[in-house]
Amino acid sequence: MDATRSDTLPARLDALQRRIRHSCEAAGRDPAAVTLLAVSKTRQAAEIRALAALGVTDIGENYLQEALSKQDALADLPLTWHFIGPIQSNKTRDIATRFDWVHSVDRDKVARRLNDQRPGHLPPLNVCLQINIDDEDSKSGMALEAVPALAAQIQALPNLRLRGLMTIPRADAADGNRAAFRVLAMTLSQLRHTIASLDTLSMGMSDDFEVAIAEGATLIRLGTALFGPRPAKH
Repeated sequence: MDATRSDTLPARLDALQRRIRHSCEAAGRDPAAVTLLAVSKTRQAAEIRALAALGVTDIGENYLQEALSKQDALADLPLTWHFIGPIQSNKTRDIATRFDWVHSVDRDKVARRLNDQRPGHLPPLNVCLQINIDDEDSKSGMALEAVPALAAQIQALPNLRLRGLMTIPRADAADGNRAAFRVLAMTLSQLRHTIASLDTLSMGMSDDFEVAIAEGATLIRLGTALFGPRPAKH
C-alpha cells in the first residue's frame, strides 16, 4: 500500500499533528503543551504497536479486560497507559496496578480504593476528576459543585497524584463545546488557588479537539480521527 495515501496510519497521524500544531499556533500556545492520547478501544494490539513506532506512546483504554490483554501483548514497549472509561469498584485493583493514569475518578470510594490498591513499588497514580459538564444522565462524572471537596480528599491520599480535570461534553452543542471547555478550564484555574500542582485538562476528541485546544486542553483523546473508522461488527 502506498504510504502517502490519506487513509494510512502514518498519513492520518501526520495530518492530525499538523492540525494540532496549527490550532496551538492560532491560540498562541506551544504545541509541546498538548499531548495526543490515542484512544484504542476495539483496536488490535498490532495497531497500537504500529502507532508506537511512529512515536505515539500515550494509550487510552475504556474497557479493562480488553486493555489488560493488549498490555500483556505490548509489554515490551515503553507505553503510558491511561484508563478513561467508567470505573466499577470491583475493577479498581487491576486499574491501580496496571495503569499510569486514570481520567475518570468521580467519587471518593473509587479514589480510596485506587489509593489503597496502588502497589508500593510504583509511583503515585496520576488521576483526573471526570466532570459531567452538561449534567447528562447517560454519562459518568461528578457535578461541578462537588469538585473542590473531592479534590481536597484526593490530596490527602499518598498513592494518588491529582493532575487535573476531564470531561466528555454533549455531542450536539452548537458551539462545538467551546462553552463547556471554557467552564472546565475556569474550574481548573480556580482549583489551582489551593492546589498549585494541577496541570491537566483532558478534553477534546476527534470532532472537537481544535476547539478544546483553543480553550486550553493539555491532553486530547483521539480515536477515530487517528485509527480510522472502527471495523464493522458482524
